[in-house]
Amino acid sequence: MRSMVLALLFTITVTPAVAEDKEDLQKLLIDFISKAASDPQAHQRFWAEDLVYTSSNGKRFGKSEIMQGMQTPPTEPVTTSYAAEEIDIRLLGDIAIAAFKLSANDSSKGEQSYYFNTGMFVKRDGEWRALAWQATRIPPTE
Repeated sequence: MRSMVLALLFTITVTPAVAEDKEDLQKLLIDFISKAASDPQAHQRFWAEDLVYTSSNGKRFGKSEIMQGMQTPPTEPVTTSYAAEEIDIRLLGDIAIAAFKLSANDSSKGEQSYYFNTGMFVKRDGEWRALAWQATRIPPTE
């Protein structure tokens, strides 16, 4: 009986913190995705310094390469916007996994592409940062 009471007390005290972490992480992800195409500050905040990123075309790199790419002003207007759908966040203490479907809408070409993205986040100094990232392009349906 005592163990049931302790488990109930643990659940009551932990659940609000878990819900808050999930909410914070989802907000961070959605905010980042909405700014990813053109905001270097969003990338600076989102990625951990020791990031391992695997792109949908099979290239692996880190935060420094992403930030270098953001330093070069685009030669053409940014016409692609992104959105996250079907977000699934799983918390494991100060580690979290976020899996979602990314939609990329290129308004200049009238094209929409989709990617499955999975990110592993770590909470350091009270802030969530993406530590590992895997992007997989979803083939267009015929």
